[in-house]
Amino acid sequence: MKSSWYLLCMLLLAATGLVACESDPSSKTNVEVTPTTPPVVAPDKISAFKEAPMLNKLVSSGTLKPVAERMPVKEDIMVEKVVEETGTYGGDWKLPWGGPNDRWTVGQPTEEALFRFNKDGSTVEPNVAKGYDVNKDSTEFTIYLRKGMKWSDGMPFTADDVIFYWEHMLTKETFGKKIYDAYYSVDPVSGEKALAKVTKVDDYTFKVVHKYPSVQFLERVAIDNKWFFAPAHFQKTILPEFVGDDKALEIAKKWGFEDIKSFLVATGYYYWVYPQIPTLRAWVAKNDPNSDQFIMERNPYFWKVDSAGNQLPYMDRIVAAKVQDPAQRILGTLAGDFNLLEFDFKDFTVLKENEKKANFRVIPWNTPAWSSAGIQLNQTIADPNLRKLFQDIRFREALSIAVDRKEISEIVTNGLGAPQQASVPEGLVGYQKGWAEQWSQFNPQRANQILDEIGLTQRDKNNFRLHPDGSDLTITIVEASTSTAPFLELVKKYYEAVGIKVDLKVVDQGTHQEQKYSNKIPATTENISIVNVSFRPDTLVPLRVLTPWYGSYGLYTSSNGKEGVKPEGDVALILDYWNKVKASTTKEEINKWGNEIVKLHQKNQWIIGYAGPTPKLIVASNKMHNVPKDLIHSDEFRSLGHGHPSQFFIKP
Repeated sequence: MKSSWYLLCMLLLAATGLVACESDPSSKTNVEVTPTTPPVVAPDKISAFKEAPMLNKLVSSGTLKPVAERMPVKEDIMVEKVVEETGTYGGDWKLPWGGPNDRWTVGQPTEEALFRFNKDGSTVEPNVAKGYDVNKDSTEFTIYLRKGMKWSDGMPFTADDVIFYWEHMLTKETFGKKIYDAYYSVDPVSGEKALAKVTKVDDYTFKVVHKYPSVQFLERVAIDNKWFFAPAHFQKTILPEFVGDDKALEIAKKWGFEDIKSFLVATGYYYWVYPQIPTLRAWVAKNDPNSDQFIMERNPYFWKVDSAGNQLPYMDRIVAAKVQDPAQRILGTLAGDFNLLEFDFKDFTVLKENEKKANFRVIPWNTPAWSSAGIQLNQTIADPNLRKLFQDIRFREALSIAVDRKEISEIVTNGLGAPQQASVPEGLVGYQKGWAEQWSQFNPQRANQILDEIGLTQRDKNNFRLHPDGSDLTITIVEASTSTAPFLELVKKYYEAVGIKVDLKVVDQGTHQEQKYSNKIPATTENISIVNVSFRPDTLVPLRVLTPWYGSYGLYTSSNGKEGVKPEGDVALILDYWNKVKASTTKEEINKWGNEIVKLHQKNQWIIGYAGPTPKLIVASNKMHNVPKDLIHSDEFRSLGHGHPSQFFIKP
């Protein structure tokens, strides 16, 4: 990613004249001097463990056991590497969120997965797990946990919590999710899918056995099913299997839920916002997530330390303030109300102009996005006329070349998103030379010609094209916020200039999700952003209901053909290639078939992009330290969580 980082710096300089970037790592000049990072040491080399003052007071009063008794056995404690220097205790991480439905804002940064991705995303490393063994043909994985590790309520965390989750929650789909694809292996000959077997070896060891090779099992688990465990002692008190349906419904209503299903989804999947539910995270929910301020407080049983033996996290609390208007994020940041949060690149100029005045810094993290401004057309939309049109590759080409990407680039991205097609960025797995230029030249004359050739020659009184049967032809673009309005107004202008009528519709996030799942979104701006298709295929391979371009194809797959629309043609071929990825016995094979999936996307251009990717902006108070400067921001890596926030700290 070095070249793209250097290019970003040059673009920032050219666009604003305001910022000097950190030099390329290979440069010998202008190197920023930072504190010496302490070396990581083995936990058994640490002479004594220390804790935050707020916990020390509880220990002194007899309310809490000493820190050494709250963590795993010494040799199994995880030592977290700090980015700059050993931190100091105290302070609040202050950020905005939209309330309980915005749970990933606090969920991703605080997540502690069984295995997490390393810095560059090339592989995974143990996290909640202490380590693993795998046999030669990648069919048997033995996973070791940390002895003496505890939940946030002090109860032991053991292999029983893994087995309970597998047997009573995941495979029974109690929290509304199908069994994740990671747990299926595929016969390389017949294509048969087989579900893995998960068994307990001892209190701190369990095995996952696949019928066929599953070379990337750990990477897939790190994405599909990051925690792979649940507090059995808590779940036994609410699951209908253990307390009965009547009691479960009674409990659900006490928690504010009208039915058992929604209650189990919330408590089994979105558990981190509920103070009643034990967790392994560095911070634990302390109050009702519907409050104006949602608070998470340090976990006294957290199982990580720094190299000096200080129990993490450094910061005492996360304080998430509910905001209704997106503008409050900017205003609150400028006023100093928030000290660490993320922004999209559209806010770059105002943030950079106020850096010194508001005493914060803007840290751009690269993203694996295919574009920063694009359109997805639902290939399974219920309207038969629109479906036929959207599935016609000529129609997608016409919409692509009907738009002036240079204007999109300048107005929407301040010239920092190149005027190009949606495509895999250079430097990432799946990059195809020349793809960025495909259908990227502004050519409205050719667009009109293509639309005529398709048969869209009839026009209404306003000169908008009609379907061949004479019915109205309108593309409704449904959005979950107004943030894309400038881009969509330009798209509307250019589409309508070639006779394609456009209706722009904004709904709330919940309605947008609901319409996505019910196949009622004809078009939207949702972006594709993946590091590697073999790690996370969901937005490129129709495995479930997720991404608008493939609509109900994903429902067909996840329901085993009982619902949805049966994939055909190149979409069916994508699924075939995905099965080959799953059945691969080497990483070389995996890369080969993953590349074939990407090539089909290049060929069909189901996602039309009008401007290249821009970075995610991390805005940190100048008092906030240990925030990395050179990471990739992606959902696979858990966004800000990739920076390992338990080692972030505030200097007084």
